[in-house]
Amino acid sequence: MNMDRPVLSVTELNERIKGLLDRDPLLSEVCVRGELSNYKIYPSGHHYFTLKDSESSLRCVMFRTQASKLRFRPESGMGVTAYGRVTVYPRDGAYQLYCTQLMPEGMGDLQVAYEQLKARLEAEGLFDPAHKKPLPLFPQKIAIVTSSAGAAVHDMMRILGRRWPMSKLLVLPVRVQGAEAPAEIAGAIRYANEFKVADLIITGRGGGSIEDLWAFNDERVARAIFASEIPVISAVGHEPDVTISDYVADRRASTPSNAAEIAVPDQNEIREVLAGYALRADQSERKRLEALRERLRALEDKRVLNDPSAALEMRRQDLDHRLQRLLSAEERIVSARRQSFVRLAASLDAMSPLRVLRRGYAVATDDRGALVRSAAALSAGDRVKLRFTDGAADCRVETVENDTEERYV
Repeated sequence: MNMDRPVLSVTELNERIKGLLDRDPLLSEVCVRGELSNYKIYPSGHHYFTLKDSESSLRCVMFRTQASKLRFRPESGMGVTAYGRVTVYPRDGAYQLYCTQLMPEGMGDLQVAYEQLKARLEAEGLFDPAHKKPLPLFPQKIAIVTSSAGAAVHDMMRILGRRWPMSKLLVLPVRVQGAEAPAEIAGAIRYANEFKVADLIITGRGGGSIEDLWAFNDERVARAIFASEIPVISAVGHEPDVTISDYVADRRASTPSNAAEIAVPDQNEIREVLAGYALRADQSERKRLEALRERLRALEDKRVLNDPSAALEMRRQDLDHRLQRLLSAEERIVSARRQSFVRLAASLDAMSPLRVLRRGYAVATDDRGALVRSAAALSAGDRVKLRFTDGAADCRVETVENDTEERYV
C-alpha cells in the first residue's frame, strides 16, 4: 500500500467520479433503450424508475419540469427509449440517468398517450351512447368554438348561412393548436353552457398532423364536452382523423363542412317538403269540397226541401196509420179480456153455493152465524136461520134426530 498517494474522503471520491462522467460527451447526451420497472411518481412531481434489459438495470430520475411535458403515462413493463445524461448522485455514490425525454417503443408518444386516454375515458363511460344528447331539429343559436382565423370557421358560416339562415351564429374564438389551446377550448364550451348562449355547439378545426390536432385529444376538452348540457358536434380534421373529442361528442362530423350540414336542415329541402304538404292539403280540401257539392246536389233533389208541406202530409198519414193500428190493437185486447171474463164468471157461477140453493137446498147457520154442518151440533130449543135461494127464515129446533149411518146424495 502506497501511503504517498492522496487520501480522499467519500464525498471527494464521488465528486471526482461525477466530474469524470460529466466531462464525457457520450454520457452527457445518451440514449438508452430498455423496459420500465418500478415506476413511481412522488408528491414532488419527480418520476423515479429503473430501466432494465435481460442482464442489467439502470436507475433513472425525471424531474417534474421534464415530466410535465410527457404526453403519455409511463407504466412499468413498457418498452421505452430514454434520453438524458449519466452522472453520479454524490450523496449515494450511485450513478443514474437524469432523463429529459422518454419515448415509447413501437409508436410515438402521442399515439401512446391517445390510446391510454381513450381507454381510460371509455372505461369511465364517457363514450357511452346512453349519454349522447339529440341535436335540435331547428337550432335557433349555434356557437362555433374554433379559431376565428382558420378556413374551417368560414366554411361552416358559409354553409350554415346557405342551408338555414334563420339560425344565429356566435363564434367563440379560441386557439386550436399549441399548449394553450385545450384550456381555451374547454373554457369556451363551459362559457356557452353557463350563459346559455346557444342551443347547439360546434367545435373543431381543419386538418393537420396529429400534433396539430392534439388539442382535441386533451382530457380537459373531452370532459368539458361530456359535461356540456348543450349538444356538441365535434368536427376535427378530415375523414380519417378521429380524436378523443369525436368519441365524447354527441355527434361526430367528418369535417367542419360536414358539421354544418349535420347541424341544420337544408332550407330548400324544407321548402320542398312544405310544398308537398301544401299540395296534399290542397288536394284533400278539393276532394272534401267536391264531396260537399255532391251531398248538396243530392239534397236539392229531395222532396222535403222542394215541398216542405208534403213531408208534413206524409207524417200525418203515418200518424193516422199508427193511430188506426193502436185502435185495432185496443179492440183486440178488450175483446180477448171480455171473453176471458165471461169464462171466469161462468166458472165462478158453477161453483157458487146459490146455484146449489136453486136446486131446493137450504143452508143452516146458528145464532152466531156459524154454518151448521151436522144435526149433532144442535139441541132442542136452539135458534137457526135457514138460507134459501130467495130469502131466509128464522127457526127454533123442536127435536133433533141423529141418523145412525152416513148418507150420501
